Amino acid sequence: MEAAFFDLDKTVIAKASMLAFGPPFYKEGLISRRTVIRSAYAQLVYHHLGANDQKLARLRETVLALTKGWDQNRVTQIVTRTLSEIVEPLIYQEALDLMEYHRNQGRVIYLVSASPIEILAPLGEFLNVDGVIGSKSRIDPDGKYTGEMEFYAYGPYKVDAMVEIAKERGISLRDSYAYSDSYTDIPMLEAVGHPVAVNPDRVLTKRAKENGWEILTFSKPVHVKPADRRGTKSQTLAAGAAAIAVASLATATGVALRKQRQARSTTH
Repeated sequence: MEAAFFDLDKTVIAKASMLAFGPPFYKEGLISRRTVIRSAYAQLVYHHLGANDQKLARLRETVLALTKGWDQNRVTQIVTRTLSEIVEPLIYQEALDLMEYHRNQGRVIYLVSASPIEILAPLGEFLNVDGVIGSKSRIDPDGKYTGEMEFYAYGPYKVDAMVEIAKERGISLRDSYAYSDSYTDIPMLEAVGHPVAVNPDRVLTKRAKENGWEILTFSKPVHVKPADRRGTKSQTLAAGAAAIAVASLATATGVALRKQRQARSTTH
């Protein structure tokens, strides 16, 4: 059996999944206009400069700290109403076409991302993929985040999960494909026989050229109608929406807090 493993942000969707929900939260009065602006700035930086180890580590710690003790119910109510509007237009048509191609070739499709599993599960159903690999946060019996991480789907840890799935399902990684935009996913790309760089950052572009890897450019976000691609249960969507929203707000707030601390340090 062969597989095709797709990273999420800037590979399947056009923006960072955790930075897309600032406007709905502002409209609902959960965050200020300033926080929305900071979120937009963070998205701009991410788009042009990409991710690196330090940025992703800070992001992870910020998300864990600020979501500790949060209840999902109110967030779920807000995001369930906006999920379709926010997420669907971000999907790349080229990614959909590639997934369809691999299906026609008999390959199984996986989403592999450091984003929370609650994001990937509904998106996976939406896109009709065969499975997902994502980060898992601990949640207490009351449905609240504990501020701890069970599994961080990042860098070489993605490969560990891919190898485990390959063993379970009889997948030949040597004959499989992987797609990503970031140099942090070089281990994931090196784990398969057919690595492909999609909208690559500078470091990944250099590595791809050195190794003779294929380089693709995705540039056509499209609106995908739910009836065409999925049969997702409403409860699964709600849980995923809540996770996206929590992570999005935490990211935006973290950027604002760091700016405030820097400003205070320069005045003392």
